[in-house]
Amino acid sequence: MREIGVNTWVWTSPLTDADVAGLLRHVATMGFDAVELPLENTGDLTVPVVAEVLAETGLTPCVVGAMAPGRDLVDAACVADTQDYLRACIDFAAGIGARTVCGPFYAATGRVWRMDADARRAAYDDVRRHLAPVVDHAAERGVRLGIEPLNRYETSLVNTVDQALDALGPLLGDGLGLALDSYHLNIEERSSAGAIRAAGPHLAHVQVCGSDRGAPGGDQTDWRAFVCGLDDVGYDGPLVIESFTADNASIATAASIWRPLAPTQDELARDGLSFLRSLA
Repeated sequence: MREIGVNTWVWTSPLTDADVAGLLRHVATMGFDAVELPLENTGDLTVPVVAEVLAETGLTPCVVGAMAPGRDLVDAACVADTQDYLRACIDFAAGIGARTVCGPFYAATGRVWRMDADARRAAYDDVRRHLAPVVDHAAERGVRLGIEPLNRYETSLVNTVDQALDALGPLLGDGLGLALDSYHLNIEERSSAGAIRAAGPHLAHVQVCGSDRGAPGGDQTDWRAFVCGLDDVGYDGPLVIESFTADNASIATAASIWRPLAPTQDELARDGLSFLRSLA
């Protein structure tokens, strides 16, 4: 049975050492098996503090990064700082025993621009060249990066699994795979299950939420087909609920969360957990 996890963005942003213990205890008490920890800024979370509460709660950790403005592997002015940030995410993950570090690690989220075929090929060449040393660092630390395609409103660079496979090609392996999110698949793919099957052995991590970005279940997603796709490719990692609070101005703007997606954030998490357990 796959573990069920939740991203702490359901409740807060940014997550720091000051509030991680209380929130992870709450997550564990709710019955989750895993927790997705966003390292939004280097130093927000430290290995000794997080490792201690993980040992206490027994939660399986996953790490995600945030490609805020100024983090970009296509814009030459941002590459070195972005590589340093990704290495810090990897080192944090290795220190707390997380298997994956996932996110849209190619361009700043929200940056969109038109490209013809030649410009897209050049951008993918840039991503591969600038990501390669980071992938090597991940493999050396026993961590796998997961590159996440985003919907067309959040990036114009990598929207689909086919584009991700094209962009990353020879880098895919022990240090690099794909991270898929049901929300983005619902927007960009003709078939979410088909996209999962196309990712195949490169699937490193899976995030889930309802088609409205709320709790999974009771929405328009064909969850049975979704899970069948995961079964077909042998995915044995966690299913992690990624949703967001509307009460934090920066995260609400970044994720376009303009209204509450449940009566309370706890209800969103509990409803999603109950539904995902039922799929098993």
